[in-house]
Amino acid sequence: MMSDPSSQELSAFVGFSGNPLDRLSELRDDAGKVAALARQDDARSLVFVADTPVLKQGEAGLEAFFTLAEVEALGPRLEQVLLGRTDEATVFATLLRPETAGRAEANGPLAIPGREDLALVDLRSLAAKAQLERPVIAMMAQAKSVLFWHDRHRFCSRCGAPSAMASAGWKRECAACGTQHFPRTDPVVIMLATRGDRCLLGRQARFAPGMYSALAGFLEPGETIEEAVRREVMEEAGIRVGAVTYMASQPWPFPATLMIGCLVEALGDEITVDHTELEDARWFTRAEVQEMLGGEHANGLGAPQPIAIARSLMRVWAFAQIEKF
Repeated sequence: MMSDPSSQELSAFVGFSGNPLDRLSELRDDAGKVAALARQDDARSLVFVADTPVLKQGEAGLEAFFTLAEVEALGPRLEQVLLGRTDEATVFATLLRPETAGRAEANGPLAIPGREDLALVDLRSLAAKAQLERPVIAMMAQAKSVLFWHDRHRFCSRCGAPSAMASAGWKRECAACGTQHFPRTDPVVIMLATRGDRCLLGRQARFAPGMYSALAGFLEPGETIEEAVRREVMEEAGIRVGAVTYMASQPWPFPATLMIGCLVEALGDEITVDHTELEDARWFTRAEVQEMLGGEHANGLGAPQPIAIARSLMRVWAFAQIEKF
């Protein structure tokens, strides 16, 4: 028996990967079949208000899935997208109107009035704390990204007229000019530059105190992945780099990017930090990175959380092993 090839891929072990859905793309343009799926007893939906998941909370913990009847009881919706099907259920994603939730106090938690049985929890927090099973987190990442796109693309970018959802949520169409619009994913390169027994890490001012990570930046039009990697390392740290090796990718639903992880050979040592992008950048030895990943660095320096592909790149380089999320 052939082994599952994904079992050998680093991408299979990073945060927000492991989506089990058959996306049923062949059914998206058949409105009748999509409607029939929604009428099935096993139809379920993930629910969002703006970019925040809505969850049931009970004695057993948090639950992500609602029946479609339960969704209707929550209030008016803006969009409902067919995500796909697992072995157990057909899964949709529903975006409620923003006024469905509010805050009792200015700095209080977001909540749906009168529904103490529900909780609104940021997806990053859900993933970092492993509050839901990994496949559910992956499906929520898919849902969040596509619902965010709908919420931000209600008007045609060609003529400005209102657009309407089509293809079970995987397209928007403009009735005025006929333009079709499709959900976008923005590619980001994230790279660990190495030179001998050292690697280059940087930190932004918004990072948690003491945390260092791999450098990263958006891939620009007309660039290859390798060209983007070389440009970003030069721009942010002033280091020329040579050979680029792809390692893994990661869906990152904040709001809808694909992190393309690479290892890259540095050709020089002298760092020139672009302080508009980074607070600091420096070389770390393999031993230091091992200590950072283990939370044992003498100066209290640390690595990104396990949900981040940057940590996977650091671990592969430092220990020559992957870390299952």
